[in-house]
Order: sequence, then C-alpha cells, then structure tokens
Amino acid sequence: MATGTEQPPPDTGTHTDPATAARNRRGGVHGPSRATIAAGHLRTDRWWLAPAATAAGLLAFVVYSTWRAFANGDYYAAPYVSPFYSPCLAENCVPMKGGPNWEIFGSWWSLSPALLILIFPLGFRLTCYYYRKAYYRGFWASPPACAVAEPHRTYTGETRFPLVLQNIHRYFFYAALPVAGILTYDTVLTFRDASYEWGHMGLGTLLFLVNIGLIWAYTLSCHSCRHIVGGRLKHFSKHPVRYRLWGWVGKLNARHMQLAWASLLSVALADLYVYLLAVGAFDDPRFF
Repeated sequence: MATGTEQPPPDTGTHTDPATAARNRRGGVHGPSRATIAAGHLRTDRWWLAPAATAAGLLAFVVYSTWRAFANGDYYAAPYVSPFYSPCLAENCVPMKGGPNWEIFGSWWSLSPALLILIFPLGFRLTCYYYRKAYYRGFWASPPACAVAEPHRTYTGETRFPLVLQNIHRYFFYAALPVAGILTYDTVLTFRDASYEWGHMGLGTLLFLVNIGLIWAYTLSCHSCRHIVGGRLKHFSKHPVRYRLWGWVGKLNARHMQLAWASLLSVALADLYVYLLAVGAFDDPRFF
C-alpha cells in the first residue's frame, strides 16, 4: 500500500561521474584499482637524478661500445687484446701470437669481428635483472622512480614480444661463462712483453687483472647463477656443498648493482687502454 513517503532506490554504485569515467578509461596508474592521487608524485627530493644518471651512463657506454665494435681496428697491441674483440672468430682478425685467433667464420665475414662475439656478453647484460631495472627506469620511465607515476596507460610486464625475450637470461649466463674464461686466458697472456717473452708485467696487466676480477664477480653474482647453485633445494642440510656455494653467491648478489657498474666501466677502460696503445698514444709502462 502506497504511503506517500516512498524512498529513492538505493545507490548500487553503478553510476559514474565524468571525471571518474575518464580516469577509468586512462588505465595504468590512473586505473580504477589505484589510489586517486592527481599529482604525478608527492616526493620533495630530486628523485630524477638517479634515473637521469643511469640513462646518461648507459647511453655513454652504448655510444662508445658501438663505435669500437664497428671500428674494426686498433684492438691489439701485443700482448694486449681488447675484450671487445676476444675471441676473434673471423679470418680478417689481426694475427695475435698465442692469442684467441679462431677463424671459425672464415674469409666470408667482412665486417668487424667484434660483432660476432659481443652479442653474448651484451645479451647477458641486456637481460640482467639489475640492468633491466636500470634502463626500464632510465629510458622507459617504467616507473622512473619509486612512488612516481609512470606515463604508460597499461602494463603487460615481460609477457609479450619483445620483452618476453628477457626470459632467456639464464642461457646468456651459460654463454657468458666461456667468454669470461677466454678473457681470463687473455689476462694470463698479458704477463708477456711486446716480444712475447714471459715473466713481464705492465700497467695493462694490472688493468686486465682488475677487469677480469670484476667480470667474474659480476657474472657469478648473477641471480641466475644463485638459482642454479642453490635453487629448488628443499633441504640445504642434504646439500652442504651447494649450500655453501649458494651462500657465497648470495653475498656477491647483494653487491650485484655495484659490480654491474664497476665491470661495465672496467671493460670499457681495458678496451680504451688497448686502443691508445695501438694508435701509439703512449707506451705501456712496465713494472718488470
């Protein structure tokens, strides 16, 4: 029976004001499941310095390594060979006595031999968990920093091409191990002089020793290495050797970011040092 005091129907939440509807259409950090904050961030510090410095550092290395990789010259000054060109897999390589001359690709390869080998260490670094974070933030602003809204409307992670290829990082780790082994061999060869006589050490030898130490530390601190050594073990007590190795790798892994940058700088300096010797900028100072 009508009473004349009928109430309006309850609010079912199905109506949406224009501002909220527009926000829902935008998606991403402005989607309906995110906090409604109009500002891009509420930070008062200079948060942009870290991603800007990261982008500048990585861009500088990309420019330098691209120039050196396509230069196809000045990469050998006995007894030093640039880590960008080792091992040398083409017939057009400079002859290196006792060095990594492996003419696997024969004479048909006319481009720089560095392009045959750099794909492995660069692929390893490109798919590295730390470097992903670095260039995602530095170049793609995804996100640019903690508590700063990213400009992208949607987020698909690494489930679609080309980012799905990041999942082959472990296989690049397997490829990086023999490359590091070859660079270790090159470092041993630096204990010769320009006439290939053993028992000598120059400034380049010291630089190569530091470089190979950082390369091995960075490689072994990799998250994939840590998983391979101790991952998927249910009982560490039944695998004491693997547990100890896992602990050692874990300590290195805690310094993975620092080792990534230090090894990136050292490999570029080693190549630059060989280049300067090859063009005759100075003579290698000898300790003995």
